[in-house]
Amino acid sequence: MGITPQRPKHRPFVESPQLPLPRRIRLFLEFSISAITQHNQTLVHYSIIVISVVPRMQADDREDENEDGYYTHHSTNPSGRNQHKDCPPKGDHKVANLLREYHRQNISDRKLISKLLQAEHGIKMSEATVARRRRELGLFGSHLTAAQLPEVTKRQLVLDQLADDPTGRRGPRVVKELIANKTGVMLPRKYIRDQMMLQEPEGFVVRQPTSKKLSRRPLVVLGPHHEWSGDGHDKLTQIGFPIWGIRDVWSGKWLGIWVLPNNRLKDAIAYLYLSLCYQLGGIPIQTTTDCGSETTEIYGFANALREHFSPHLSLNELPAHKFLKSVHNTTIERGWLRLRLQWGDNVKVFWEAGSGIYDEMDLRQYDLVKWLWPKLIQQELNQLQEQFNNHHVRKDSSKKLPSGVSPNVAFALHDEYQAENCLQAVDREVVRQLMESIGGEDLIHFVSVEYENHAQTIFTNLGFKELSFHNVWNIFSAMLPLI
Repeated sequence: MGITPQRPKHRPFVESPQLPLPRRIRLFLEFSISAITQHNQTLVHYSIIVISVVPRMQADDREDENEDGYYTHHSTNPSGRNQHKDCPPKGDHKVANLLREYHRQNISDRKLISKLLQAEHGIKMSEATVARRRRELGLFGSHLTAAQLPEVTKRQLVLDQLADDPTGRRGPRVVKELIANKTGVMLPRKYIRDQMMLQEPEGFVVRQPTSKKLSRRPLVVLGPHHEWSGDGHDKLTQIGFPIWGIRDVWSGKWLGIWVLPNNRLKDAIAYLYLSLCYQLGGIPIQTTTDCGSETTEIYGFANALREHFSPHLSLNELPAHKFLKSVHNTTIERGWLRLRLQWGDNVKVFWEAGSGIYDEMDLRQYDLVKWLWPKLIQQELNQLQEQFNNHHVRKDSSKKLPSGVSPNVAFALHDEYQAENCLQAVDREVVRQLMESIGGEDLIHFVSVEYENHAQTIFTNLGFKELSFHNVWNIFSAMLPLI
């Protein structure tokens, strides 16, 4: 037989005799219900607790007495910002854009985002706040996103990336990063792999590593900008578009990838090197390239700039430039392999699609191609550089340099690896004058500035919103009669 719950009697509250009630006390009512179940017996206890007798507050406690004799409380924190005074408020547009950008970079870990906000932008935000702001913006991880999206939408996202990779060189990890980068949607790598196995199983066979590997020795550098590795890429030279690039050795981050008319011209290569120095406002402690004649001018500028702006670093003990054989210039050479497999071979496929449209003996067509295709390739290289720098590499415990994170993350959080930023500051104006003295921007242009402006005007007037490998020959055909 159960026990009938009874409401207990409450002790009546007695007004203090010293002062009238409103001026002497505050009432705090707490209503608590507790239920205890044991052997089918339930006891429900209701209680009202009256907490009173609060001493009169001092003048600096921010309570004022009104004309009726009551105390009114003034909030000591009207903005509602507790503890985290440096954390931007809810609805801050800058933070929202940064969180979307990290999401697009395939970064969803709230601890890592909190560190990056502090390191890159000086924004202090706790991990819990990061998670809450991401939810408010509708930014979710891959598994929750996959559960919410229709199957046809998820499959189409994968198919779109497969269409951009006719040679089948991109694996599930790269496809996952590209989907996040271009659409802002995160999908599980397992789902992407299953779809790729279903749609293009032969791609997994093509991507099996079969090349002979050279023995490597660990690279030892002090941190970002300690050493830059530069080299040219000639796989697209046969269709008229050579490439040159520079990569940071410590982090593996690509600092610049450019398409130019001739990557064997020493003035053009020196201009790209100086343009990067101008952009960053500094030079590395050391630059490494192969022994090609086109790099001799870089050698001269690297030594001159370091001797002038960093005289405390002895050129005899630590050379400003070092020549290596191509097979030993590993940082940049490995980067070129990925570029060719994931992108360069596809470029040739899309180029050959215009074999029945383009006649290189026609000067009008030749000039238009020399404006249109470098524009497209540089656009693609910029996107590829961002993709590579956001690529999360595998953890390698035998590697002395950072692994298990993307180059961008390693670069931003280099302090966590006990590394130092080795960039040597220079006077930008001096670098700019050097750039102009060797020929300026014309060194890397395929057509004249006048032709470039004219072609861009036609492109804009035709209403084209974007340029891609899928529509480049259609745009060529539309622009040719107007050139």
